[in-house]
Amino acid sequence: MDAFARPRLLLANGAVIVVLFASGPASAKHKAPSPPPGVAAPAFSPIPSRVDLDARKVALGKRLFSDGQLSKDGKVSCASCHDLSRGGSDGRKVSVGVGGALGAINAPTVLNSGYNFRQFWDGRADTLEAQIDGPIQNPAEMASDWDSVIKKLHASPAYAKAFAIYPDGITPANVKDAIATFERALITPDSRFDRFLRGQEEALSSPEQAGYDLFVSLGCAECHAGINLGGTSFQRFGRIGMPPFLKQGRPVTKADLGRYSLTKNESDLYRFKVPTLRNVALTAPYFHDGSATNLHDAIVTMARVQLGTTLPNDDVDLLTQFLSTLTGQPPRAAGAPAAQPGRRHQGRRASRR
Repeated sequence: MDAFARPRLLLANGAVIVVLFASGPASAKHKAPSPPPGVAAPAFSPIPSRVDLDARKVALGKRLFSDGQLSKDGKVSCASCHDLSRGGSDGRKVSVGVGGALGAINAPTVLNSGYNFRQFWDGRADTLEAQIDGPIQNPAEMASDWDSVIKKLHASPAYAKAFAIYPDGITPANVKDAIATFERALITPDSRFDRFLRGQEEALSSPEQAGYDLFVSLGCAECHAGINLGGTSFQRFGRIGMPPFLKQGRPVTKADLGRYSLTKNESDLYRFKVPTLRNVALTAPYFHDGSATNLHDAIVTMARVQLGTTLPNDDVDLLTQFLSTLTGQPPRAAGAPAAQPGRRHQGRRASRR
């Protein structure tokens, strides 16, 4: 049976389970699970305990990240849509901007975003710095412009002092540099899965280890690859089945088109950046349109449209349990604890089907 004959799981959203490779040694005690035939063995890497960044830029970026002055009405900040106490997202299908305007797409988590190869669902920004232009100037988000932002910041003696770390002071490029540096500091190390990868087999329960085995054997690690378990490739939402939003009886939006809206290439229709699975238990609702309200529903949907199959409930439960182990420690740069889901579902190991 070739690599595509066996169904593969692909989850998409502000949380997503898709198929891909990862990196780093597996537990010294737990036998590494086998991927589908023809698929390279996964190698997942733990998130490092720290990253070396300029502490002055991190502190300035943190202040800017939470400052409503960057928006037209002074009320919407980066943190409004990327709440660090909610897994770096906002818990909404789409975000709410200036004047109550609704965004067009689900806000992805900002946590560990420095490990993504592109930014935005359609990957239109190559870097975190480039991404910042989007929300600042989007009329449905912060509805501002750089001239207005810089004028407000220049009026603040505190910002004038803080920006002295840059030779040219307060400029759009330096604002973006500071915010992006803070965002790169938003890592969430020491998840139970990370500890498991470092050889602490007891960090995962038997059902969670069974969920990990299933995650690999179904082929989920083919797309959810690298240190971030995602964020390294584009994949079509609906590899086998029809994209679920086409069956929801609502008009197809520009956001639904994925990279096609940028490239106009038919091969990019409904292709999105594979989201990170890090802290996925904290970032509901899922998918680019926020249509899956919980992990169970997201997994069921992805099995149907990516694998063309219906997974047994026991398998869905095992995958859900494994994904809960990807919640790491709150980022030190955030300065406030993030919610941590409890250790759940310590039930029996389901039979393999």
